[in-house]
Amino acid sequence: MNEQVTSTTEAIHSATETPGAAQLHNPAVRGFASDNYSGVHPEILSALATANGGHQVSYGEDVYTARLQEVLEQQFGPGIETFPVFNGTGANVLALQSLLPRWGAVICASTAHINMDENGAPERVGGIKLLQVPTEDGKLTPALIDREAWGWGDEHRAQPLVVSITQTTELGTCYTPEEVRAIADHVHAKGMKLHMDGARLANAAAYLDVPLRAFTRDAGVDILSFGGTKNGLLFGEVVVALNPEAADGLKFLRKMNMQLASKMRFISAQFIALLEDGLWLRSAAHANAMAARLRTAVEEIDGVEPTQATQSNGVFAILPEGVADKLRESFAFYDWDAARREVRWMCSFDTTEEDIDAFVAAIKRELA
Repeated sequence: MNEQVTSTTEAIHSATETPGAAQLHNPAVRGFASDNYSGVHPEILSALATANGGHQVSYGEDVYTARLQEVLEQQFGPGIETFPVFNGTGANVLALQSLLPRWGAVICASTAHINMDENGAPERVGGIKLLQVPTEDGKLTPALIDREAWGWGDEHRAQPLVVSITQTTELGTCYTPEEVRAIADHVHAKGMKLHMDGARLANAAAYLDVPLRAFTRDAGVDILSFGGTKNGLLFGEVVVALNPEAADGLKFLRKMNMQLASKMRFISAQFIALLEDGLWLRSAAHANAMAARLRTAVEEIDGVEPTQATQSNGVFAILPEGVADKLRESFAFYDWDAARREVRWMCSFDTTEEDIDAFVAAIKRELA
């Protein structure tokens, strides 16, 4: 992974600024609030420029979207169906709707993005009941799923027909291929289907050091929300029907959910650039490495208490009273659980070792 990290850093620093509209922010300001705060990877911007100009058929009938299907088949195998969309919430709602009848329900972790951070979109837009299960590390297990996997045939209960897991989880933890397979076998035996929210799918692959399909299609996942925005894209995600027989109506649901891009080539071109030569893995490995560097450093600081395993690009920790607010005067980051003074620090494809070292030095100053 060291070579991947080095090449990513060099690519970022070798990018040149393009003249144009006035820059309204200071690009020297860095933070750890979210991997959505970062800009667009230079190679992605280049791919967008290459895709621009001239005319291409709209609504996904362009050559870039056709090529994206081939590129994703290289990652997940033949026989899949792909549906580029604008954003992660749209991808999740679309994927889940395609798996369910109107009376269906989805079992998810209480911390899942579909439950905590999508403003009721699955319920209000998708018409989907969420059955949430508390979990300390963000991960579901067959035993935890069974807390809500019951009541089939009971007309008074929304029918639990889908399980949704997040890879990596909102707490930065990662499912192994064996854990995903255990869940898939368990839910399939009950006649249920399995959705994976892969907003940080690349970070999981980098941590596990296995191909993407090893913990998705080969492990029994039926449908995948494949994230790109958190890994250097300007915008865009892809719904990947790994088991097309499990999903129904994706073509029509995408339009109904306002996720059908007229100029779809610009979503597809980004994913082609991300996937064709390994940029997805280099960027994710770099972000993970920066989080590991931060975790190692703060473990040696008295007063900082890490709370979750660092298995992707996020570090969770408890700080003494008042320290977080002082640090936020110079570095942006969010509280995760303010009541227990737990914060979240996220690293991105463009986070540098200097960023980490400056932040660690600031933490030490505040705790001195």
